[in-house]
Amino acid sequence: MNRAQISRLAHAGHPIAAPLDDESVRLLLDGLLPREEARVLDLGCGGAEWLLRALAMRPLLRAEGVDVAAEALDGARDASHAQGVRDRLLLHQADAAAFTCARPFDAVLSVGATHAFGGLRATLAAARRHVTPGGRLLIGDGFWEHPPSAEAVGMLGDLGDLPSVLDTVAAEGWTPVGGHISSRRELDAYEWAWTGSLASWALDRPGDPDGAQALAAAAEHRAGWLRGYRDSFGFVCLVLRPSSG
Repeated sequence: MNRAQISRLAHAGHPIAAPLDDESVRLLLDGLLPREEARVLDLGCGGAEWLLRALAMRPLLRAEGVDVAAEALDGARDASHAQGVRDRLLLHQADAAAFTCARPFDAVLSVGATHAFGGLRATLAAARRHVTPGGRLLIGDGFWEHPPSAEAVGMLGDLGDLPSVLDTVAAEGWTPVGGHISSRRELDAYEWAWTGSLASWALDRPGDPDGAQALAAAAEHRAGWLRGYRDSFGFVCLVLRPSSG
C-alpha cells in the first residue's frame, strides 16, 4: 500500500478533506459564490467535494477542477453522475500549479493544497491568474495557533502564525471579505475520522495483507497528532477579493 492509497482511505471518513463541518463549508461557499450563474475553479480539487457541494447549492453554477490524482478524479466523476451534476462539472488531470485556462473564473478555491504550489504565497499568485478582476478566492491553509515543537514543524512544515498568514495575503494583493477558523471540535473530528477510517478498513479485512500497514499508519498519524501538533496547529479559510483591479 503506497502513501496515496493510505491517504485516500483515510480521507474517506470525512466529507471534506479539511477540518471543517458541513455548516462551515456552506457558509464559506455562500461567501465565495454571490452570483447564481458563476463559473468556479478548484485548484487541487482531489475528489471535488467542494465543487459537488457548490453545484448542489447553485443550480446554474458551472465548475472545473484540477488535480494530478486520476483515482480521485474518477471518483468525482462517478459522484457527479450519481448527483445529477455531471454536465456542469469539467475535471482536468493536471498539475494545478501549471494549469492554464482560456477564460478567467468568477471564483477560485484551493483548500488544503498549498503544498502543490510550494506554499501560500505561490498559491495566491497562481490563483490570481485565474480570477476575474471582480472575482473571489477561497483559500484554506494551516497556521501555528501556538508556538510549535520541532517535531510539529518537522511533520507539518514551517508555517506562520495567523497574523503572518494575513500579512502574506495583503502583500500578495488580496483583501479578506470573510473567513472561518476551524474550531477544536472540527480539528479533532477531522483527525479522528482520518485515523478511524484507516483502522476500520484494516479491522474489517483481517486477512488482507495491507491491514497491518493500515493499522500502523493510523497509529503513527494518531501519535503524531496527539503528541506533536494537536496543541499548536490551526486551520483557516479566507474568502478574498483582489485589493485592486
